[in-house]
Amino acid sequence: MLVPLLLLAAGGCTLQPLYAGGAAGPVAASLSGIEVAPIQGKAGWLVANALRDRLGAMGGSGAGAARYRLNVVLDDQIIGLGARADDAVSRERRTLRARFQLIEAGKGTVVLDATAGSDAGIDVVGSEYATIAAESTALERLSDTVAEQIVGRLALYARRTQAGAAGTPAP
Repeated sequence: MLVPLLLLAAGGCTLQPLYAGGAAGPVAASLSGIEVAPIQGKAGWLVANALRDRLGAMGGSGAGAARYRLNVVLDDQIIGLGARADDAVSRERRTLRARFQLIEAGKGTVVLDATAGSDAGIDVVGSEYATIAAESTALERLSDTVAEQIVGRLALYARRTQAGAAGTPAP
């Protein structure tokens, strides 16, 4: 008895795929018009490349005048958590946080100001090389995660902007 009611309620739902239309869709077209400003440091290089890869996959050529510029400021920290009996750190937490602003190129207005972030746990082992390698691998994973979060937020903004421009209520 409850199942038919749920099916009726779900039928009125207006969920639509975010990337409807693929590379030719309105969201992908908006995302392809974003230029990623340089980001400082190794983490910045990793995040900027991940962003360019994802935005380029939306059909952006990288040439020509971009409609938007994406500015990203990163905060990368490693904090020791666990301690052994000899007071040596046994566990670390690497945190990568990003504050990003989407700026309309023609006007210089900030149209989106948001944050993204992620963290990873790292075991500190007897080998310093292995610990450094684990920290570097964690940074690579965190950079991908943060870039994915940023592109997701940009896609939601593009979707809302497209819906507002079409006169339909934003989802």
